[in-house]
Amino acid sequence: MASPTSSRVWFITGSSSGFGFELTQLLLAQGDIVIATLRKPSALDTLAASYPPSQLLVLQLDVTSAPAVRAAFARAIDAFGRIDIVFNNAGQNCLGEVEAVDEESARRLLDVNFWGATHVTQEAVRVFREVNRPQGGRLLQVSSRLGLVGGPASGFYSASKFALEGLTESLYKELNPAWNIKVSLIEPGPFRTNLTGGGGNVHIVPPHPAYEDPSLPSAQFRAFITSGAVDGDAVKAVKVVERFSRLENPPFRLPLHKRVIASLRDKIGELSRTVEEMEAWSEDLYFEE
Repeated sequence: MASPTSSRVWFITGSSSGFGFELTQLLLAQGDIVIATLRKPSALDTLAASYPPSQLLVLQLDVTSAPAVRAAFARAIDAFGRIDIVFNNAGQNCLGEVEAVDEESARRLLDVNFWGATHVTQEAVRVFREVNRPQGGRLLQVSSRLGLVGGPASGFYSASKFALEGLTESLYKELNPAWNIKVSLIEPGPFRTNLTGGGGNVHIVPPHPAYEDPSLPSAQFRAFITSGAVDGDAVKAVKVVERFSRLENPPFRLPLHKRVIASLRDKIGELSRTVEEMEAWSEDLYFEE
């Protein structure tokens, strides 16, 4: 069934809470079509009862399974004929020092945040290029401030987002402009979602004994991220994301939060100083012509 030309078709992962849920609600209220994917579809029972199947398709999806991702996209295409925007949002958090997090927990996090996001990325690009007519689509990759800068008690979460940033930047440079595929990284700071405040999508590892001093950065970050001091409003943020999705020529990055802006400025300054101080070290490293 083809969608009305006035409605955009969105494919959203991680739609049970946080950005995914709030964006799903916003889009449905304004008349867009949403394929909402999540691990437990029952979380959207109330929403599903409020909208017809011609506007909302709820699918169970574990993004760590590449075949399941492909099947979900196929269901979406069968229902609506095309997908205009993919909001690649499913994710988890793991709060703990690098020395404190066990390998199993770290691998589970990377399976969702990197490999899960990769499966969605690959299928989204294929659909935009090979299924949509006319060709094209928008891929919005949900990264983080911690995909730009490392942070205490966040080493593996940060690693997963750094990996997603590198993958996305490489993809961005690979795509043929003729395919009309627009890719952007959404980089939120601290927002009140299930990734913070002791929510269901954050695994809190007990502190490593060497880092229990409350004056250390990791202890301070643990206290902040699980407290009411997290001030980002996800409802307001998704309104910005929706507005961003309408830009004809969107920038590659959308930083969302004053902490992200501050971190970017600090990193730009640090990189500039490094270039000035260390540029000469790359002289005389080359074969003589």
